[in-house]
Amino acid sequence: MRDVMTAEHEAFRDQFRRFLEKEVLPYHEEWESQGFVPRSLWLRAGELGFLCPMMPEEYGGSGVDFGYAAVVLEEIARLNLSGLGFTMHSDIVAPYLLAYATNEAKKNFLPRMARGETIGALAMTEPGTGSDAKAMRTEARRDGDDYILNGSKTFITNGYNCGLVIVAAKTNPQAGHKGISLFVVEDGTPGFTKGRNLKKIGLAAQDTAELFFQDAHVPAMNRLGEENQGFYYLMHELAQERLSIALRAAASMEAMLEKTITYTKERNVFGKPIFEFQNSKFKLAEAKAQSEMFRVFVDDCLAKHLRRELTPERAAMAKLLGPEMQNRLLDDFLQLHGGYGYMSEYGIGRAWIDARVMRIYGGSSEIMKEIIGRSL
Repeated sequence: MRDVMTAEHEAFRDQFRRFLEKEVLPYHEEWESQGFVPRSLWLRAGELGFLCPMMPEEYGGSGVDFGYAAVVLEEIARLNLSGLGFTMHSDIVAPYLLAYATNEAKKNFLPRMARGETIGALAMTEPGTGSDAKAMRTEARRDGDDYILNGSKTFITNGYNCGLVIVAAKTNPQAGHKGISLFVVEDGTPGFTKGRNLKKIGLAAQDTAELFFQDAHVPAMNRLGEENQGFYYLMHELAQERLSIALRAAASMEAMLEKTITYTKERNVFGKPIFEFQNSKFKLAEAKAQSEMFRVFVDDCLAKHLRRELTPERAAMAKLLGPEMQNRLLDDFLQLHGGYGYMSEYGIGRAWIDARVMRIYGGSSEIMKEIIGRSL
């Protein structure tokens, strides 16, 4: 057992792994074809206590630490069940509400999220702006007890299924990133519409949508925190999101390494197992050394986060190194599978495709280098 995880974490891991193997794995390929995970699965996960575990008990959670969230994302990554948007819902959206929403809004939204009745999303990215918050064009104008929201968002994880979405919008357009505020917009709000479920080269079962706001009236009580402070709230929560991505990369590398070792020992070429060729053994040995090294680093980051000591720069290092290493190693693993690696039935091909976006979302590798570079 890893030093950072307790016996309670590992007991929770066993429970969650059984849930995935029984209620997700047999159906994931079907969900990839339809482009989204059914709401019934979210309700089942909520019933079993697998959604929003860090949320206080008064709002329907278990009040546990981030280690339980890490277990959820690691087990999803090990089985490459990339359609499950639990991390966005539980570990990104819910913490914003818990930290910045009014008490009334917390009581309204959080218990429904813990039960899986309402699925959460976060809308920052806009067409043509990427990671540049200053270029954001979505605006929110105060009008009495409401804000009137206009603009559009794209590449929104859980966007097709979401019952609520946290939207970043300019409340002071002349102030650049210092004029951004965050709002909770519920599905069904007049003026809020969902676009098509976007087709992607990977993450086929993960619903990803465009969102549109045309004179959408959002109650002022649905603003998160203070007006014009949204950019700072986003920056404060990003370290946990980037650590989550790094932990997923670590679990994916480890799982696909074990699958590749097994495959190369069973598959014969020129009368002997692929594993017996020096090239194969050296590739796998190098992968083992690198994945072990990264695991030590990312677990140290997890331990620091549990103590509230993880810095944005260190989180950026983990987010940079993990997906870059994951993409490189999974490419080697696919090559060792030969033609079968390109067949979806072996899993390595799908994992290889799904991993590509890890270097982009949560802040691209180039943005991570910029963050780290500023601290030098």
